[in-house]
Amino acid sequence: MAPRLQVVFDAADPARLAEFWIAALHYQQPEPPPPHKSWDDWARAEGIPEDRWNDARAVEDPAGEGPRVFIQRVPEPKVAKNRMHLDLGVSGGPGTPLEDRKTRVDEEVARLKVLGATDERGAIEQRGEYWVRMNDPEGNEFCVQ
Repeated sequence: MAPRLQVVFDAADPARLAEFWIAALHYQQPEPPPPHKSWDDWARAEGIPEDRWNDARAVEDPAGEGPRVFIQRVPEPKVAKNRMHLDLGVSGGPGTPLEDRKTRVDEEVARLKVLGATDERGAIEQRGEYWVRMNDPEGNEFCVQ
């Protein structure tokens, strides 16, 4: 059996970055363990000081199919290009006409910009493929294809 995949981001503000990825991926924050009604209630019950409540966040695919994303606070800022990045496949794939793929990618890029992503390099078209390299609100690279 293959292991369950979790993608981990380092961040300055896990809550803010979790909000972005929840909206970007159509994910959700997992429910706190019973009997807690909120994660703040859970943290309080665990004796976690309030200034540490934003040390980590998780976001999950509501259908349980995609990887879990875990976001952890780190003290140091991002200083270099990621060695790994996410590709968000929204185009419909190679069986979809190129002009339709471009439209789908461009619409998703516009939506993600409203959420706080940036696309400093713009669109790239190469060998019949089309994608846009973007940055999330903390500068982590990802592509929309």
